[in-house]
This record gives sequence, C-alpha cells and structure tokens, in this order.
Amino acid sequence: MSVAAVLLAGGSWVTVFLSFCLLFLLLVLLVQRGKFLYDLRKVPYPTALPIVGNAYQLNCSQEEFFQKLVKWAREFGDIYLLWVGLRPFIFLYRVEAVQPLLSSSVHIDKSLEYQYLKPWLGTGLVTSTGEKWHFRRKLLTPTFHSGLLEVYLKTVKEEANILISCLKREVDKWFDVVPYSKRAALDIICDTAMGYKLNAQKNSKDEYVEAVDKIASIVQMRFTNVWTQSDTIFKLTKAGQEHDHSIQIIQEFVDKVIVERKAEWKLKRDDNFNDSTKKKRALLDLLLEMSQDGAILSDEDIREEVNTFMYAGHDTMATSISWTLYALGRHPEYQEKILDEYNSVLGMAEITLENISKLTWLEACIKEQWRIYPVAPLIARQIYKPIEIMGNQIPPGSTVLINSYLLHRDIRYFPEPHIYRPERFLADGPKLPPYAFIPFSAGSRNCIGWKFATLVIKVVVLSVLKAFHVESLDKEDELRLISELVLVNANGIRLKITPRER
Repeated sequence: MSVAAVLLAGGSWVTVFLSFCLLFLLLVLLVQRGKFLYDLRKVPYPTALPIVGNAYQLNCSQEEFFQKLVKWAREFGDIYLLWVGLRPFIFLYRVEAVQPLLSSSVHIDKSLEYQYLKPWLGTGLVTSTGEKWHFRRKLLTPTFHSGLLEVYLKTVKEEANILISCLKREVDKWFDVVPYSKRAALDIICDTAMGYKLNAQKNSKDEYVEAVDKIASIVQMRFTNVWTQSDTIFKLTKAGQEHDHSIQIIQEFVDKVIVERKAEWKLKRDDNFNDSTKKKRALLDLLLEMSQDGAILSDEDIREEVNTFMYAGHDTMATSISWTLYALGRHPEYQEKILDEYNSVLGMAEITLENISKLTWLEACIKEQWRIYPVAPLIARQIYKPIEIMGNQIPPGSTVLINSYLLHRDIRYFPEPHIYRPERFLADGPKLPPYAFIPFSAGSRNCIGWKFATLVIKVVVLSVLKAFHVESLDKEDELRLISELVLVNANGIRLKITPRER
C-alpha cells in the first residue's frame, strides 16, 4: 500500500471518529433537553411558537405585560411558565410554592437578568452569590443595628422636613408625588450611605441625581424587554449610549466621595472615630473601617456596596412612601387614626426609635400598603440544582419568579384581598403562615436594610400627614400598574394636599 493510501485511510478513520463524537454529543444534548422538557411537562403555559416561545406575546407595553401575568395566573392555576426562546420562566404565587424556594439555603442566586445591574453595582450584595455573598452579608449585617439606626434617624427627620417645605409649592393642586419621594429618599440614603449632602430635593437637576434616575429606568426596561437583552445590540441603541454615560457620571461621583471620605477617615481614625459608633454615621465610614486599608475590602468593593445601597435603598423607600400616601389618600379615615394615635402616644415628645414603634396604626397602614402594592412585585431566582415545587421537579436552567402581587392577594389569608384594610395587621389580626406576606422577600436573602427602610417610611409618612391632609386622584380600578424592579403606576401617583389646621 502506498503512503498516500495509508494517509487517506487514516484520514477516513479520523473523519468517522469525529463524526461519531459529534453525533454522540448531539445525542447527549437531545437527551438532556428531553429530560428538561419532561420535568416541566405538567406546568401549563400559554400557546408558544417554536424557537421564540412566548416572546411574541411579551412584545407589548409594560402595563400590558403586568396585566397578562395576572390573567395567566387566573387561567392556569397555581403555577405556570412562559417560554422566552428556549428558557422557561416559572411563576409562583402560592405559599406552598414560595416557601421551599425562599427557605432554601441553596437556591439563592438571582436570575440571569440581574447581570444588567453589574456595570453599575458590580458584584455587591444584590448581585453577588456564593461565598462572596455570604461573606458580604455577614460583614454588612452589623451596619444596621439599632444604635446606628438612632444616628440615621436624625438625617431622616431633617430630610422629611425639607420634603414638607418642597411639597408646599404643590398645595391645592394635583401633582405626582413620586419624584418628590425619590429625591427625599435619595438625599436620605446618600447621607446615611456616604455621609454626603446631595441636596437632591433642592437641586433636582444635579448631574448625579439625573444619572441615577436614568440608569434605573434603563435597567428596568431591559428586565422586561427581550429585544434589548443582548449586550451587543443594546450598546448600539440610544439607551445603551445613555446607560454608559450615566454609569460614568455615577462612578466618578462615588469615587470622588470615597477618596475624600477615606482621607478624612484616616485623619480622624485615631481620634474621633475610635469606638464611638455615633460618630461613624455613614455606611461608607463603616466600610472603610472594615476594609483594613484594602486588606478585606478594596476601594472597588466599597464602591459596589455604596452603589448597591444607593440604588436599592432609594428606589424601594420612595416607592413605599408614594404608595402609602396614595392608599391613605383613598382612605382618609386612616389618616385620622394615625394622627390621633400619634397625639395620644407621643404628644409633644421627640420621635425616637422606641416611641415610633408604638404607633400601631401607622405600621398597620404601611403593611397593608405593602400587601396591596408590594415594593418588589417579582422576585426572581435562577435554578442551578433541582428543586421540587408543588409536585413539579424544576430542573437546573429554569428561572423561577415569585409574584408577590398575587401572593399577597391569596383569599385564604386575606379575605376581600383588593380592599385596603389595615386592621389585618393590628395585634389582634389573623395570624399569617410564614411566607404569606413578604414585603422585603424572606429567608436568607431577605432585604438587609428592611429595618432602616421601615423607619424612613414611617417618619416621612407621619411627617407628611402631620403637615397635610392627603387626597388621591386615581381610583383603584384606574391604576395602570407596571412591574419593574419596583411596582409603579404608569400615570405616577397623583395626590392633592391641603395644609392641616394647627
């Protein structure tokens, strides 16, 4: 046999071997996909097209998207899924389904969509997972103990007073309260997180204020718009260019504050900053102390956490304040109950952590608002290990979403669920099972700052009610709800305020 014939024969064997390997790999992938689909066979879903799945049905406004989520829940029962391309998004809204997910110490990974936050937040507490998340969570938990909340309370009261002075320009006319709530929350979180007076309430055209608002809006759009999920395509769009410009403004601002605070902190570390927690008023100061000059936390790590608290803190607090005022504006009798209890319990006393916790009507009204208008209407988890939910073996590669808007309307635990009834949350109200009410999520990955957020909402709402009588323009059936990272109304939250007689 000639050399050429030998090489040709060898080449044929190589070709056959490679073809066999390719076919084997294809077979393995088909078997894996078949098992994946078999596991999900009992979970119903709307009619889906090949390849694109239900994506064609999601090519709609954010308002229509939210309406469809509610409609499909009524249509399909306790659990359903949507196919976006080849990815299944599984929706849960029953306690029996929610508890195994949120109580798990394994399934703590946020959905893949949270990658859109990473250019802004890096891998801070919201976006990180695994060992890094566990380490950061343990490290940061002490920054919200009651001693520091008492220190933060001073800032909250100061900014609440500024909000009242800003709202006076809107007396006796309809206006959207959301921008006012956002600027107040941004000032509060900026001072408590960075020790920096942003003055967003007095200077709404500040470059950083506008950049935060812009980036938050763009990220929220990407969460629900499947056509901008490709980074390559997104960067070619106008929104992509605005996104990068806003990121640059935010990072430069935060870096500048960190550098200034670091120099100040080092100068005072051995004097004013020793063991006095009351003088370490900002989260940034605590992070600088924990960093041990970069040994534990680098400047980039610190920036991640500061940005995370700035974003997650101001948006959720502003949303809660706005919806609470809306609910009280629709039910003014509860405004009087709150103020009567305030006058009876506190009288002329200064608000403290201890005495504000005694205002049971204020707390009940806020909780009922969280029930009807949950801050985070969708809580998403990426599944990397199998989990059984309501008799279904949910396979790795699935994305599971808890619809807290529907969870909080379970008629078994909340009779007449669409009615605003704060009495549900008074001490003698019905006892709820765990995970039936999750305003700040639940389990190991619940909101680390929920006590601080609750304090802010209580103080701001109480301050507004003491100064003004509140009316709401839109009836409940006129709301146009949108599920972003937070629950918003397409028309804003329109109120009318009139001064209270002293």
